[in-house]
Amino acid sequence: MDRRVPALGQVRVSEYQYYEFRALDRRLTAEQQQRLRSLSSRAEISATRFTNEYSFGDFHGDPGRLLEEYFDAYLYAANWGTRELAFRLPRALLDAQTARRYCDEEHRAWVTETAEHVIVRFRWDDDEGDDWIEGDGLLDPLLAARGELATGDLRLLYLGWLLKVQLGELDEDDEDLADEAEPSVPAGLRELSDSLASVAQFLKVDDDLIAVAAKASAPLVPVSDDGIADWVTALSASEKDKFLTMVAEGEGAQAEALLVRRFRRESRPAGTTPASTGRTAGELLAAAEARRAAREQAEARAKEEARARRAAEQAAAYERHLQNLTGRKEQTWQQVAELTVFSRPKEYDQATQLLHDLHVIAQREDDITAFTARVRELRTRYAKRPSLMDRLDKAGLP
Repeated sequence: MDRRVPALGQVRVSEYQYYEFRALDRRLTAEQQQRLRSLSSRAEISATRFTNEYSFGDFHGDPGRLLEEYFDAYLYAANWGTRELAFRLPRALLDAQTARRYCDEEHRAWVTETAEHVIVRFRWDDDEGDDWIEGDGLLDPLLAARGELATGDLRLLYLGWLLKVQLGELDEDDEDLADEAEPSVPAGLRELSDSLASVAQFLKVDDDLIAVAAKASAPLVPVSDDGIADWVTALSASEKDKFLTMVAEGEGAQAEALLVRRFRRESRPAGTTPASTGRTAGELLAAAEARRAAREQAEARAKEEARARRAAEQAAAYERHLQNLTGRKEQTWQQVAELTVFSRPKEYDQATQLLHDLHVIAQREDDITAFTARVRELRTRYAKRPSLMDRLDKAGLP
């Protein structure tokens, strides 16, 4: 199944495409911005951002190439059901081999490399072809996930593996994925950060699949950076010089991530490393399906119970209404007479409802003959008012 971005120059009817790139670790130079301008005359370009929307045609640049050369984050959304997210990190912050243990399926979750960076890319394709979302603002809540990955949090990569498993289930050509062994499960899948939850939502990673996977995930140990000042003080002079030089050369974000990552690794409590489970993709998919079925059954039961409660409450309220009406039947007949004097639809509706209630009371009191006589008298009086007659007929009144 071809899951690539549509070919350059391909035109779709009523299409919408949104591209956004971000430079996070270093600002773009004026020369770099000028080179980007050659790719699009209408894009919004700044030292940190490149965005463009298309309602026809396609972007004449290669997103993968732009990630390799300029940007640290990329988001793409199209109304025919394609969504893509990518983050670029320095090699010092992300090991390519580790990333490939989770993300090794091109056009779903995959890794590319440059001499200085490792890039992880995630892609959702919806064959339904109906995914109308506005791209502006989608990337902002996802960016913190890159920072979490930079400090050693592997949950983003694991979500990428789940995405691959989920899309593989939908792909009839992929028959071997079910037997694939699950990679190590990072801690904290039960309590995703806001950013990771937003990533899962954007990429449409199945909630039930995440939930069953999280059963093997250790609780997230609260991260505390208390003591980092003393730890930095204890670093060697050469190490401090290296980090200061990075800051001076515009790599302050990378220096921060390296320091925090190393501090947390060296002070990490026991039992917080990713766990191996021996589960397979097929077992997780089956467990997710079972959980989904149980959840849907529970939701259906809860919905039916709520409906029954509402019906009981409405029945009790109506019974109280009838009891109140029983003690003032003549006043109610007078109210019906007043409501039917003028040809007004709203008053006709009120009068018909009151007559319906009086009919119920008459049936209970075995007084249907007297009730029928009064309704027929009303019909005779207003026989030339078809609107009222129609309401009485639809209410089943004699």
